[in-house]
Amino acid sequence: MITKFDSLYAGHVDMDNVGYAGTAVNDRYFGNDHLVTAYDKAENIAKTMDRLGYDTFWMAEHHFQPEGYECIPNLLMIAVHLAHLTKNLKIGCGFNIAPMWHPLRLAEDYATADILTNGRTIFGVGRGYHTREVDTFGSPLLDQEANRNLFEEQVDIIFQSFNEESFSHKGEYYTIPPEVPYRGYTLKEISLVPRPVNLPVECWQPIQSATPRGLDFMAKHGIKGMIGGGVAEGGAMHRVMEAYRDANARRGRDLALGENLSIGFHFYIADTQEEAIEAAAGYYEENLKMFGPLRLVRALSDEQIDAMSDPSRAPTFDLPRIEDAVSAGGFLAGPPELIIEQLKKLEEAYPGLDRVGVSHPVGTPESVIVEQLEQFAEEVMPAFSGAEVEAAAGN
Repeated sequence: MITKFDSLYAGHVDMDNVGYAGTAVNDRYFGNDHLVTAYDKAENIAKTMDRLGYDTFWMAEHHFQPEGYECIPNLLMIAVHLAHLTKNLKIGCGFNIAPMWHPLRLAEDYATADILTNGRTIFGVGRGYHTREVDTFGSPLLDQEANRNLFEEQVDIIFQSFNEESFSHKGEYYTIPPEVPYRGYTLKEISLVPRPVNLPVECWQPIQSATPRGLDFMAKHGIKGMIGGGVAEGGAMHRVMEAYRDANARRGRDLALGENLSIGFHFYIADTQEEAIEAAAGYYEENLKMFGPLRLVRALSDEQIDAMSDPSRAPTFDLPRIEDAVSAGGFLAGPPELIIEQLKKLEEAYPGLDRVGVSHPVGTPESVIVEQLEQFAEEVMPAFSGAEVEAAAGN
């Protein structure tokens, strides 16, 4: 039963001329004064969500993006800040990219945020998808096998440091602690200071390829899974739900279908589906322009990726359209009653599912995001048992 509604903001600044015919991604460049507006934008979205009874505000860790799409490099710092500006909203790390951290620094920083926000910071880990980010920090990304090996060892260390008062580790990438002399003795174990006070640590990870290895690793640590794309291809496919449940069963956990998972949608509410599609089309296309070349949309061919980088070719080229995404169920568009109907069908199909994310594509301006989150909270969330809307006149 769906009772929790979240939203994700990846950190994009307001921008003009979006869509296939708009400014090419690689031609965008903003000065620092505009890039830092992502922080005010995050504050305003968080305050809106807190007032309206949303459960978790997820943000994404990214680096070195003067193009303005993902401008928040440290989720844990901003989580502490936002927790002090809100009352109940949880702040989710979607996601801390482990290969860009030393695992013990990430563990320490999360533990500090856990304490300072009284448990309102939700941990999350990912492997990364920008070579400009991951490789700049000295870790592999193009070599996916090396990237996964590093990531898994790092996450093993993080959970060991969370759960054990003292520990040691020897692996392919890390020997912790190094066997060096310290105040008259040789180090054999080390303790994380501080450790999180809210144990076990709730942790989330994106599910992309849904390989048995990846799902088994999530099950090993009890990591929950976030599935983007709604019910379109690459999203909440039935096989992914079953594979996640089966991986946990191999670890002795009996989960209902959809349990410990969240399904993410982009959405736009309007009086009719046609009006919603027209209003959101440019944002949908800008999002695809940004993420398609990063190979996060598997159905795209090399020719399509090349075409969408050229505003003179993209509008008339054979590229994905928002109408197709809406038809496939990956983008919720239309009046509230239609969105409620779609989510109710999802709820019926996956009895263990209790959490859904509703967000907006990169390029969507702050005013639209805030207005749409308000309308969703007031006109969609009340249809779901347990979802509380705290908005009131004058709030």
